[in-house]
Amino acid sequence: MNLEPIIEIILTKRRKMPEERSLLAGISGIDASGKGLVTTKLAEQIRQKGLTVAVINVDGWLNLPHIRFNPQNPAQNFYENALRLEEMFERLVLPLKESRSLSLTADFAEETAAEYRKHEYFYEDVDIILLEGIFLFKNEFVKHFDARFWIECFFETALRRAVRRAQENLSPADTVRAYESIYFPAQRMHFRRDRPQDSADLIWFNN
Repeated sequence: MNLEPIIEIILTKRRKMPEERSLLAGISGIDASGKGLVTTKLAEQIRQKGLTVAVINVDGWLNLPHIRFNPQNPAQNFYENALRLEEMFERLVLPLKESRSLSLTADFAEETAAEYRKHEYFYEDVDIILLEGIFLFKNEFVKHFDARFWIECFFETALRRAVRRAQENLSPADTVRAYESIYFPAQRMHFRRDRPQDSADLIWFNN
């Protein structure tokens, strides 16, 4: 996977920044667009250039199911309440960005968890933060990023990937139902309200 166009943007911006701060790069896209794979490969290739990289996945900052799912207004509720983004930026991302190092104990939730578990975050002398996940480029958070990358993918392709990976241990039929009634409508709401592609430094096609 040749990610040099993304890497060049990140390194160029990194060179223009104060040494005492980390660069914050966001990798976002719709559910099952391939954000995680791109971020993993990106981290590997940047580390090969001698830089220290912290990879943060927003999924650990999920709200518990009774908060993020609501059958009365499933898409809007998921858009608004799927993730504890404000808490994540306030406690983890922005302090790490400003100081390059951080030690934090926070609540962590897997997709199928009914309660939180404690998770230790520890980073030291980080050059680049790769923050990966959905809804990162909401209007209230997009300003925090030094670099923004949108992973473009058709909804149909993403759905096929989601069925293959059996997200949240759902059957294929239940996966299709969840994506068509919750996740994809929430993403379309994100498009209308936040126009996340417009804020991207680069759109990476991963269809």
